[in-house]
Order: sequence, then structure tokens, then C-alpha cells
Amino acid sequence: MNMNRLRIMVLDDEAIVCKRLRPALEKQGYQVDTFTLSADAMEQIQHVEYDIIITDLKMKGIDGMQLLTEAKRRSPKTELIVITGFATMDTAKESFHKGVFDFIAKPFKLSEIQEAVSRAETKIRGR
Repeated sequence: MNMNRLRIMVLDDEAIVCKRLRPALEKQGYQVDTFTLSADAMEQIQHVEYDIIITDLKMKGIDGMQLLTEAKRRSPKTELIVITGFATMDTAKESFHKGVFDFIAKPFKLSEIQEAVSRAETKIRGR
């Protein structure tokens, strides 16, 4: 098993979400980059390959779906976790259709995210 630290991107236009998730995930041993602007995150995925991307869907500018589509196109192995305050069956379906690993509605508990990330890691390391 490859023991290098997994790289995670967190993208949410609410800075508080990034502030909550980064320390929680770093404590689990992950390397975490956070973004509040989807354009910056989109720029970043052109250069950096992430193991896991956690993103909100509804943001100003580029929305989460566009980012997910581009991330999967560049790196099909990247696991995607969506967090959203606008959870509808349609967005959930579209997300899974695009290859999203998990879909978490806001407000979420930190443990829900940590658990989803752990499951994604198991899948990644099991390849």
C-alpha cells in the first residue's frame, strides 16, 4: 500500500467551511488545499492532481459541476465528494452520473465528511 499522504482539495465559497474542514482533515493525515474561489480552484487543477476533491456546487462564477467535470476529465482517478445546501434528487443524480463518490447535504457534521473521505481513501488505496 502506498503510504504517501493523499492530497485533498476543498472548494467552498463559504470560508467557514474551509476553516472547519482543513484542520479536521489534516488531523487525519491528509494534505489539504482550500479554495473559496472556483476560478482559483479550476486554475489549480490544471497543475496539481488531487486524490480527492470536496466541493460545493452553487458558487459564483464556475459552479461545482463544471469543476467536477474538468477534474474527472484531467484525472479520472480523482474521487469527488459534493457538499451542498441545495441538495435535490436531480443534482444528486447528475453528480453520480458524473462519477461523484459521495453527496453530502449541508449543514453537515464534520464526522460525515471525515467518514466519506476515509471511504474514498480505502477505494483509492485498494486500486
